[in-house]
Amino acid sequence: MPEADRALSFLQLIRRSQRGKLKVYLGYGPGVGKTWQMLLEGQRLKQEGIGVVVGLVETHGRVGTAQQIEGLEVVPRKQVQYRGIILEEMDLDAVLARRPEVALVDELAHTNVPGSENAKRYQDVQDLLAAGIHVITTLNIQHLESLYDTVEDLVGVKVHERLPDSILAEADEIVNVDLAPEDLQQRLREGKIYPLERVPTALDNFFKRYNLNELRELAFRELASQIDLKRRSAPEEEHGTAPDQVMVCLSSRGPNSAGLLRYGSRLAGRLNRNWYAVYVQRPMESPTAIEVSTQRYLSETLTLANTLGAIVFTYKGEDIVDTILHFAREYRVGHIVIGRPGPLPWWKRMLGRKTVVERLILKAHGLTVVVVDAKAEPKHPDLNWQQPALSYEAA
Repeated sequence: MPEADRALSFLQLIRRSQRGKLKVYLGYGPGVGKTWQMLLEGQRLKQEGIGVVVGLVETHGRVGTAQQIEGLEVVPRKQVQYRGIILEEMDLDAVLARRPEVALVDELAHTNVPGSENAKRYQDVQDLLAAGIHVITTLNIQHLESLYDTVEDLVGVKVHERLPDSILAEADEIVNVDLAPEDLQQRLREGKIYPLERVPTALDNFFKRYNLNELRELAFRELASQIDLKRRSAPEEEHGTAPDQVMVCLSSRGPNSAGLLRYGSRLAGRLNRNWYAVYVQRPMESPTAIEVSTQRYLSETLTLANTLGAIVFTYKGEDIVDTILHFAREYRVGHIVIGRPGPLPWWKRMLGRKTVVERLILKAHGLTVVVVDAKAEPKHPDLNWQQPALSYEAA
């Protein structure tokens, strides 16, 4: 690396060390629980003796969300007059003067009232970070600038409040707040997201099952992209270690995907490594092509994976094995966990066909493939449970 580049890199490190840290709770739509999770973390930090203030939180009339604010210090909002109407915004100067260790700032993509110090709330957050204040915030995936056309094509919605992708890329931590689309629709019907009179219109428009599935997949993909970006920008010595992440391969019709996920979670915990839950979607398994029951099963599986701490990916590919191995090498996976397949019909054997697992073992050079009998549930909460599993070290 040239000396000038080294000097610039060191200067960036110095500036970065003086800035606050940014944590983003990312979701695929209103009501998945981003603000709730942010406030829960605020309460936990306060219990640990960390100085936390609420810079701004939007409850949208939700009683449970308002209750989560109780006990936290709230910086009073600033009133701004616009066209004869009094509106409220976060009082940036007051938060800066208070100088807390952590500020909770909801709705990162929000547009401030004209005449405010900054046009956008993410600019307010940047000012807080520059002052050394750590910020926890929330964001829906559709507000990313690069996804504007994609969201309009998929969902038919023009998103007016947007922010540069670079803001999310600068986040020190991104947490995907996930909820099965069916459960989100149920929350909507119960009046937990919008007033009941708005529910029918919402269900017929933004909250249609297809729209939610598409937005959810966008959130998964964006998280994957951010992980990859951070991995590529890590210091070179971090890339020199042997691949040892754990990957669980999911199927839309797996007999017990929950068992596979629990196995992967425990294996990753023993190795103290990140782990990924990857579903390879073939062309015939698009959301409009598969049965509703299969779609719900898959949705519940991805929700469980997220709950267990996996980083969830949905990949589209013609060849399952090639897609799995591409992901494994791209994300430095050392252990591939997959369910034991059913027997092939004799006539396929006569034609020389092989199962997905057999092909994977043959092609997974240098990787460990763990084949789990996913039909049985584990009996013990550790890796010594009585669930048959075969491990193959592919040469």
